[in-house]
Amino acid sequence: MALPLLAFRWSVALGALVLMVTGCAGDYVGRTKGYREAYESYNYPPAIQGFQSEISAGPTIDQLLAMMDEGMVLHAAGKFEESIKVLAEADKLSEKLDFVSVSEEAKVLISSERERAYRGEDFEKLMISTLQALNYGQLGKDEDALVEVRRVNERMQRMINEEKKPYEQLAVARYLAAVLWEDQNHLDDAFIDYAAANELAGDLGTLAEPLVRLAKQTGRDEAFKSLQRQYPWVQPQPLAADEGQVLVVLEAGKAPVKTNGSKTGGPKAEVIAVPVFHDRQWIHDSAVSLDGAAPVRPTTVTSLEQVAKIHLDHRIDGLIARQFGALAIRSGIAYGAAKATDSEVVGLLTFLALSLANQPDLRSWMSLPAEFQLARFRTPSGVHRLTVVAGGGAREVQVDVRPRRVTLVVLRSY
Repeated sequence: MALPLLAFRWSVALGALVLMVTGCAGDYVGRTKGYREAYESYNYPPAIQGFQSEISAGPTIDQLLAMMDEGMVLHAAGKFEESIKVLAEADKLSEKLDFVSVSEEAKVLISSERERAYRGEDFEKLMISTLQALNYGQLGKDEDALVEVRRVNERMQRMINEEKKPYEQLAVARYLAAVLWEDQNHLDDAFIDYAAANELAGDLGTLAEPLVRLAKQTGRDEAFKSLQRQYPWVQPQPLAADEGQVLVVLEAGKAPVKTNGSKTGGPKAEVIAVPVFHDRQWIHDSAVSLDGAAPVRPTTVTSLEQVAKIHLDHRIDGLIARQFGALAIRSGIAYGAAKATDSEVVGLLTFLALSLANQPDLRSWMSLPAEFQLARFRTPSGVHRLTVVAGGGAREVQVDVRPRRVTLVVLRSY
């Protein structure tokens, strides 16, 4: 083989490798690492600004993810009105992206899944409405919040019944719906959603008090007897005229991240490359106390660590099938290159370059919490002091409790 031809063939392979490396370096996960670090250090302004810049100037294929991240950071920062606007735009874009582009599908078959516009995992789309409900709830807009939790539950039903996906409804959404109904004094509706949350969670712990109380108050005798057996320690006393309630929603920990692996979480793949979710380290222990009383350990009603893996596992076979389709295409391109140059080396190098560029899509909504933990209190109306220990730190929050109302307090910890 002539030396110039050999040098040319190697330069083609090296060029492909350079393109692969620079493409990875520009990947959303790596590019936004600093913004997430600021966010997880409670340093919200630079994180908000960073994700805003991603929305305005970043690649269009990452725009949905940047919107969801900015919406989450604004939510954590207590900027609920702003979060609502950003997440509403993210929701619209998500629906638009659900219409698959044939040209885009063809492109990623010979390049990388990372070249596809990010559409979001199913549970991430549900989380948009969940966060919106919490945003509206914090603003005292119960009706708007109920619209959002209804959307979560309707979407889940559609996924389960029509799309035959092996998911379970999100207990946090059903429990939040119950709280909103109770706050508006719609006690029958509240009981129905508390009961649904109890079924989904299996054990509501200290969160079961309103469920048992409303079973008795709404005259559901059989349900009340069954709940007394499940929660014998609950004494269902009606709320006093000047008594209110506090529900603390602790968005705790860090959502799992995608890494390069096989269906079983095996070694890094190149020819067949699929993502797997891995948990991140965070401090799980948390406690909430009211006015210096004995602390209550919050109950985890939804674990996104579990939900994320269930949703990804359901679609992993489809990802693998698409990878085999891409493998066949890459093999055909390599064969054509070998025939055109009359060189098996060029064919092999072409196949290797295309395979090395084939990387799984490791993007995900990493600013989400790992768990939704809830703690609940009954207390006389007035101003009270909440002490929350979570994420290795402590903070105090003043809450104004109104008679016969449920005060919602949403906090983020990492």
